[in-house]
Amino acid sequence: MQVRTAALIIIDMQKGMADPAAGDRNNPDAERNIAALLSAWRAAGATVVHVRHISRTVGSLFWPGQAGVEFQERLAPSPDAYVIEKNVPDAFINTGLERWLRVRGIGELVLVGVSTNNSVEASARTAGNLGFATHVVADACFAFAKVDYAGTPRSADDVHAMALSNLDGEYAAIVHTRDLLDAFEKAA
Repeated sequence: MQVRTAALIIIDMQKGMADPAAGDRNNPDAERNIAALLSAWRAAGATVVHVRHISRTVGSLFWPGQAGVEFQERLAPSPDAYVIEKNVPDAFINTGLERWLRVRGIGELVLVGVSTNNSVEASARTAGNLGFATHVVADACFAFAKVDYAGTPRSADDVHAMALSNLDGEYAAIVHTRDLLDAFEKAA
């Protein structure tokens, strides 16, 4: 991977994701890992895209005008960062993201954020299908516990692992924060 030319796409790291009402989650280090990656991308002058979910459901944590919509402070976009807003899980649908990346000649993407099985997975599937070299950072994403279709409760770790498994090798390569940070150090 060419980390210096890959775009870091941070998905839905909004205050609402830290609200206990969002549910039981895994990977409590995800925000720290995302912050480390964001710092590396910024230091290298590499491309960062921030994705914000704006809900269509009245009363949602992500309904416009509520605190949950705002970016978490330590992961907030810089004034010159590209920010897109979406109201479906997939960051490519009705946002102009694909065109923005193509115009800039960006063909490699690194996805982080939440939730692994929803917005990250949906965006990674589309990115892979569109021909982008897509990487999902396993320890810079997290998921929430969920009851499956058969009614069986699944832990957040199980949901996270299944989403990564769904993506691995078909839509994206699964990578880890340390590997990307090491790649930046080698490129320096």
